[in-house]
Amino acid sequence: MSDEDYERTWQRLLRAEDVFGCAARLDGEQVVGIAHYLFHANPWSSGSCYLQDLFVDKAARGHGAGRLLIEHVAQAARDRGAARLYWHTKQDNERARLLYDKIANFHGFISYVHPLD
Repeated sequence: MSDEDYERTWQRLLRAEDVFGCAARLDGEQVVGIAHYLFHANPWSSGSCYLQDLFVDKAARGHGAGRLLIEHVAQAARDRGAARLYWHTKQDNERARLLYDKIANFHGFISYVHPLD
């Protein structure tokens, strides 16, 4: 990603119009995790919230930051009236899936991405 891409994304997050973000801090100071999410229409319900990115620093993993970030996004989804919160992860992301399997339901879907260029 170019510096311009990072700046454009940062500005979108700061505007909080279409893409939202949050951070987890250790002892209220050092950022140890981040999440980005967005809302979209869903023809079968009142809307969905997609957790687009979740990252927790390796040194902080296993201490609850990921769970807190997901719960923050879940509350934002509830507040907005979304009927669904979902995300994708790599099949071999074993560490993250330990958490995901405790707090969410895996419905067996595999994600495909079709190139548009």
